[in-house]
Parts: sequence; C-alpha cells; structure tokens
Amino acid sequence: MKNYPKVAVVILNWNGRFFLEKFLPSVYNSSYPNIEFVIGDNASTDDSLAFVSASYPQITLLENEQNFGFAGGYNHILSRIEADYYVLLNSDVEVTPNWIEPVIEMLERDEKLVAAQPKILAFHNKAKFEHAGAAGGYLDRYGFPFCCGRIMDKVEYDLGQYDDEKEIFWASGAALFIKSHAWKEAQGLDEDFFAHMEEIDLCWRLKRMGYRIGYCPDSTVYHVGGGTLNASNPQKTYLNFRNNLYMLQKNLAISQVFTIIFIRFWFDFAALVKFLLDRKFKDAWAVSRAHQSFFLNIFKNAKKRNNNLQLENKTGEYKKSIIADFYLDKKQKFSDLDQENFF
Repeated sequence: MKNYPKVAVVILNWNGRFFLEKFLPSVYNSSYPNIEFVIGDNASTDDSLAFVSASYPQITLLENEQNFGFAGGYNHILSRIEADYYVLLNSDVEVTPNWIEPVIEMLERDEKLVAAQPKILAFHNKAKFEHAGAAGGYLDRYGFPFCCGRIMDKVEYDLGQYDDEKEIFWASGAALFIKSHAWKEAQGLDEDFFAHMEEIDLCWRLKRMGYRIGYCPDSTVYHVGGGTLNASNPQKTYLNFRNNLYMLQKNLAISQVFTIIFIRFWFDFAALVKFLLDRKFKDAWAVSRAHQSFFLNIFKNAKKRNNNLQLENKTGEYKKSIIADFYLDKKQKFSDLDQENFF
C-alpha cells in the first residue's frame, strides 16, 4: 500500500486503569505508520488519565465532562478528531502488531465498504472466538444478533474455518474500523442506546445508505469481554432488550416493523418467564423495564426513521429464526446453518 490514510485509534475509557495498563502496550506498538492514538475519557474518577499522561505522553487525551456511555462518549470524542479512519477499540483488547494494515487495505479497495472488524478471539482462551464479534455479525429475521463463530452462548474454536474475507451484517464495536466520512454521514452512534447494540444499529443504517460492512480475517485481536458490565448484570439485560427494540423500530421496513416487533414481544415474554423460573427476578424486571422504555420512547424513535433510505442490501441477514434453529434444531455452529437461508 503506497499511501497510508491517517488512522485514529480511539479507546473510550471509564475508570479503566487496569485495562489500560495491561493492553496499551500492544496497541501502542502497532506497526501502522500513519496513526494517532487517542484516549477518550468518560469522566473517570480513578487515576486512568494520570497513568496515561505519565506513561504515554505521546497519546492524545480528550475528556468528556460526564459519562455519556459508549454511544455518546464516542460521538463527543470523535467530533474532535480529524482522520481518514476511526478505529473504535475497547480498552480490554490486546492487538497484534500488524492488526491495522489488512483491514485498511481491504477498506481501501472498495469505496462502498465503509466499516469492518478483524477476527476477534478470546483473550483468556486464544484458541476460541470471543462472544462479542467473533468472525463477524449477523441478524436473524426477528432481529436477534449472532456471529460467525458464536451462536447464542456457544462459542467455537478457531480452526481456520472462517478465514475468508466477506461481507457481514454488522461489525463489533469492540474493534470497529470505519471511514470517517461514513461515520459523519450516518451521524455516529445513537446516544439514546447508551451502550449495547449501538454498533449494530449504526451498521444497519450504513447498509440502508447503500454501504457495506466487512470482516477481515487477516487481522486478529484478543478481547477480554464484559469489562464494564458482565453477562449476568441486569442492567446489561435491560439495555440489550430495550436497544434491540429501538433498533428494530428505527430500521425495519415499514411493511415489517409492526409484525416483527409484535413477534419479538412474545420472544421477550418467553425470556421473562425463563428468568422467573430460574429465579433471576432482577433480569425478569429488566425485560419488563425494557418494554416500558420502548413504549415511552416510541414516538421519539419513530422520528429517527428514514424511510427514504435504501433497503436492498440484506447481506448478512438470516431468513429464519436463530432461536428456533439453536434450541429446537440444535444448530449450534455457524457452519450448521443452511447457507441458502442467508441473504
């Protein structure tokens, strides 16, 4: 690659001194030649910024006046950065030296390919894919996200079975590469999401704008996962259920939105009952709160719809229910799914 577009690697931090101390060395040793490292801070109360300032004086520090969450935090920080590409990188990610070049080369080849993710493996078991992204994100017909290499809670070992470059539905926010012009055109992340699924919503909007999302297997990173909210946190349950409904209302075709969301209510009710049977009462209440929030904000989210955007690019959408395939048909690997059921 003769020309090296400017890449800004931006880590959003909130009280993450432990992760910064552990993973910044790998990030800082990235081999890409035209790069700016930025720590965007969401009003941390620990000594994160003092540590970075003392240990990495060359890294740019940008501070938010309050904790805007993942979505708002990145919007505020990236509005102050000029670069050809933004890389949204979680603080709990270890990178390999050559992790940037292959993704940028892939994105540079295709002007319509505006966002991508690397292969995301688990930091604590580097032979396995990581839950949040794996080998690229997909969406089933009812809006349930899953990944190549991870369906529901079943995560596969990386045996080279998903080493082909391809178009996907969504790229993980744990290590999201995006062309800055596309970020600005889409107006960034939806701040009402606060955290969780905001990158899926962004990718869906980009696809409706006529763009494509990619997976680059030649780049590898290792993600701890659950660094802010662990998997069993009721607040995470609330955000996932609420934001999924927000996303569906905003992006589904008008001919589908009422039917799909009605069906989702029944899926969510089944999940609520399961939480109750498992005596996870806080999670059951989180599902109920998510639905309350959806109805309270239904008119606000309706105003965010843009029915003039394109709907043709369904690549990465699964025509069936991943829930039914997983639990009823026992299809627990991505390779088990019938490929003709993908757009």
